[in-house]
Amino acid sequence: MTIRVLLADDQTLVRAAFAMLVASARDMEVVGEAGSGREAVGTAREVRPDLVVMDIRMPDLDGIEATRLIAADETLAGVRVLVLTTYDTDENIVEALRAGASGFLVKDTRPAELLDAIRTVAAGEALLSPGPTARLIERFLRSPSPAVATGGPECLSDREREVLALVARGLNNTEIGEALGLSPLTAKTHVSRIMGKLGARDRAQLVIVAYESGMVTPGTR
Repeated sequence: MTIRVLLADDQTLVRAAFAMLVASARDMEVVGEAGSGREAVGTAREVRPDLVVMDIRMPDLDGIEATRLIAADETLAGVRVLVLTTYDTDENIVEALRAGASGFLVKDTRPAELLDAIRTVAAGEALLSPGPTARLIERFLRSPSPAVATGGPECLSDREREVLALVARGLNNTEIGEALGLSPLTAKTHVSRIMGKLGARDRAQLVIVAYESGMVTPGTR
């Protein structure tokens, strides 16, 4: 299955570099490019990609608002957004997660890591690296904003709470299984049930719930 990718970045050279990299992968193809947030939304509606690589800082409409519009559009259900950030300066990354992004990627990441990130998010996982994610989310989740899920951890079983804590630390299903002595499939089933109970759209929202509820604190590994 080929992953259809839309690249949204206002820097032409950055888009060109990403396009060459994505095109070099046998399981991916670039189906569109956009130089602004508004163009990204319009192009997404036109080409229906599997995933949008979305820069935050763009003219006309920033990446956060563009992500929110894509996530709210029922005709784009299933389109996932991977947000680009410079990490130290983009304090809006958590708002991007709240808006519906499935994860974030540091702009100076290595080429192979970008391709792996695209595969991870396209497969339905959240891309949230343990160390930076813990520090970043802790710093910026404190500002008031609408909740991203309808339930709280109190509705979960002890095992589900253990799984949620590991999701919030950036572990994938295989790693969760290894940590708890479960198969990856069982870990995936637990994650799906947790999302159902909490009314969360994806794993990125589970991370936010875990931090907002105090289940996971900065520096926890």
